[in-house]
Amino acid sequence: MSKTTLAVIAAASAGAGAAITATMYSLRSSSERKLDTQTISTTTTTVSTGTPSAPIPIPAKQIFTSPNQQAAQTGLSTSAPAALGLLPVDPSGLFEYGFPGPVADIATRQALISSFDRRLRNPHWVVEHITPASLAKRDGDRKHSVFVEDEGVPDKYRARLKDYFRSGYDRGHQVPAADAKWSQQAMDETFFLTNMCPQVGEGFNRDYWAHFEDFCRGLTVRYPSVRIVTGPLYLPKRDPADNKWYVRYEVIGNPPNVAVPTHFYKVIFAEDGAVGGNVAIGAFVLPNAPIPNEKPLTDFEVPVEAVERASGLEFATKLPPQRRKRLCTDTTCALVIKDYANRQKAFTKPPSPGPSNAVAKR
Repeated sequence: MSKTTLAVIAAASAGAGAAITATMYSLRSSSERKLDTQTISTTTTTVSTGTPSAPIPIPAKQIFTSPNQQAAQTGLSTSAPAALGLLPVDPSGLFEYGFPGPVADIATRQALISSFDRRLRNPHWVVEHITPASLAKRDGDRKHSVFVEDEGVPDKYRARLKDYFRSGYDRGHQVPAADAKWSQQAMDETFFLTNMCPQVGEGFNRDYWAHFEDFCRGLTVRYPSVRIVTGPLYLPKRDPADNKWYVRYEVIGNPPNVAVPTHFYKVIFAEDGAVGGNVAIGAFVLPNAPIPNEKPLTDFEVPVEAVERASGLEFATKLPPQRRKRLCTDTTCALVIKDYANRQKAFTKPPSPGPSNAVAKR
């Protein structure tokens, strides 16, 4: 899918979404709007396996107030029961038995923070931070690391090692192990399956995507602090048979368990190091498919808003426009092609009777 097509999809849905949002918000009472400033964390499960530097801010925009409480707060009366201070129904009473979700399993580790999608068995996003100092240390060695299932995720929602067995896909790191060489534990934690997605191997995970990750590391030569958020996308494709758009993706495992993304995104925040300084932002969307190494990286550059619309996520909402710069204007967005094939052979371990023979990545 070209970035022009992605932009069209994002723009079309964005227009409708913005109109609906504006209309719905205008119909709400002022007292209801004030409720949005309250915080009730009911949609997120937090799993910490490392030592977090700070609590994870988890916004909660859903305030579950029973209709009777709302009537008491607003003083509104639109029916006979309401005139007596009572409404005939209370939908929020269901939450006494449990909240349906959606639930995001948040894992805080040394080198990354991830949010796991229980339905698709892949992360929503994984955040990392790299610096010249972090990349210069070499205290971790991937030959000591092994892929592991994340027991922080409830059993029935968990991605399994056996799901990748003979699937034809690599266990693709979202935060690469090469970005966490500064600590063996940090590197080991990049091998949780909550940091993985099924990725095409030849031509992508072991080639173009690897060069892209190397490009990100190279940004630390110019920028003293680089923050990256990476994750999967499931984008529509037009069917030439009927000219309609469909979202189609494979599901691996037996029984089927882990969705295979159609695309992957990275949103890069390259900081100049000054307090309140400028941040060069670049957003990229790549297909989960073989890509020729000659393909310019700028062909995959998209507006941040396009990634937001496609993923349902938000990026840089608190970064003022005056501090933003476009990454590919501030620096050269081009890949340096390296031969990862021979290096990959060195990482390949002899076959074992274990549940997975999926190829490992850097």
